[in-house]
Amino acid sequence: MTVADELDPETPETESEEPEEPIKKRKNGLYPGVSDELADSMKSGWADTELHDLRPVEQAEHTARRRAALSARFPGERLVIPAGNLKTRSNDTEYPFRASVEYAYLTGNLTEDGVLVLEPTTDGHKATIYLLPRSDRENGEFWLSGQGELWVGRRHSLTEAEKLYGIPASDVRELAEALREGTGPVRVVRGYDAGIQAALTDKVTAERDEELRVFLSEARLVKDEFEVGELQKAVDSTVRGFEDVVKVLDRAEATSERYIEGTFFLRARVEGNDVGYGSICAAGPHACTLHWVRNDGPVRSGDLLLLDAGVETHTLYTADVTRTLPINGRFSDIQKQVYDAVYEAQEAGIAAVQPGGKYRDFHDAAQRVLAEKVVEWGLVEGPVERVLELGLQRRWTLHGTGHMLGMDVHDCAAARTETYVEGTLEPGMVLTVEPGLYFQADDLTVPEEYRGIGVRIEDDILVTEDGNRNLSDALPRTSSEVESWMASLKG
Repeated sequence: MTVADELDPETPETESEEPEEPIKKRKNGLYPGVSDELADSMKSGWADTELHDLRPVEQAEHTARRRAALSARFPGERLVIPAGNLKTRSNDTEYPFRASVEYAYLTGNLTEDGVLVLEPTTDGHKATIYLLPRSDRENGEFWLSGQGELWVGRRHSLTEAEKLYGIPASDVRELAEALREGTGPVRVVRGYDAGIQAALTDKVTAERDEELRVFLSEARLVKDEFEVGELQKAVDSTVRGFEDVVKVLDRAEATSERYIEGTFFLRARVEGNDVGYGSICAAGPHACTLHWVRNDGPVRSGDLLLLDAGVETHTLYTADVTRTLPINGRFSDIQKQVYDAVYEAQEAGIAAVQPGGKYRDFHDAAQRVLAEKVVEWGLVEGPVERVLELGLQRRWTLHGTGHMLGMDVHDCAAARTETYVEGTLEPGMVLTVEPGLYFQADDLTVPEEYRGIGVRIEDDILVTEDGNRNLSDALPRTSSEVESWMASLKG
């Protein structure tokens, strides 16, 4: 069969031939086929590009330790952790790929279609990382397939992958069949790879698989030194991204919130992998919409800008920082009143982040301050204890005061409530402290001067042996410091 035949999904197979998966071609491509001469030409004349001096990725020793902990938790069971597949954005274009957190945490590899399998042995597990090998030049895949290396770039050989990640590597295209034929107890992390999941459909249960997912989520509650270092890198880049935004606020005023979004995104892509989540670039009353990511509104002098954004590192650790900035560089009296109240609440929240303390202490401390403020301002009837008991302050505070942070912006989300929200803080945990006050533009229960003001201040806090460390303290927080900082950048 010629490559031209192989390109045509309608070509019938003869009885003597093994059926082959045809390389998909565009329906309306300009070339109807490939001549045998061109196919032969493309098979040869290429230099050997195998990389021989590779060293393990920086986190390899940490991923090995994490796999050992996973092995100890589920002895005698096959464990399957997929990276995930490309997702279609439109027609034949895909979203940029981001590996599943569970897979990246255990391997350090970030490529699509990868699968980590831990096979049980008499004394633990043997780990194998299943990956796509280099594109096949013999059948033309490397230049005829839309995911061939000529189109999307070189990928590591299996030998190279073994050196990088410290895990034996095999061809992932053989894995589904092997899983179907396998026996014994097995668990899979669901939701990332439909093909792998289908191969295990009669061997797994939702309850057992959820136990695996929960374990991997809780394993990330305490960060190791590598992870803390990556989070600091993410925060440092984020600080520079905020500085970039302040320097171009005049251009944003001439255009829209999109200019702010694009400015921060440039920093994220130059210094990191991407933004860790959709940037919230909320000017004026948009600051009262918690997840305002349309970023298509006007930027006006005299209004506030709530910028909630974070750079994601190349190892997928993200910062999550918020500052609320006066667009013209100076807070009005009412803006300053609201801002200073949120700052006071954040100070109380950060002070409550202590090893051995309850996780929810920082939330309770911040909410008490905000409840006191709305009672003091006459927005709700006291006493404060009544307001807190009934949650009346939540009309204007809306959300929880923080969350765990790591490879997911809302990290460890599958952890059990008793180990997360009802748990105890330990050194190495990283969380956000982010109180806010939001007075909607149509809220008739507050004086008109409050309406349309939204303020949030958010920092990334590391629990230490003797207290905490603010990873994002390079950004000013008090109203006077913010004004001076903005003036220095604009000057």
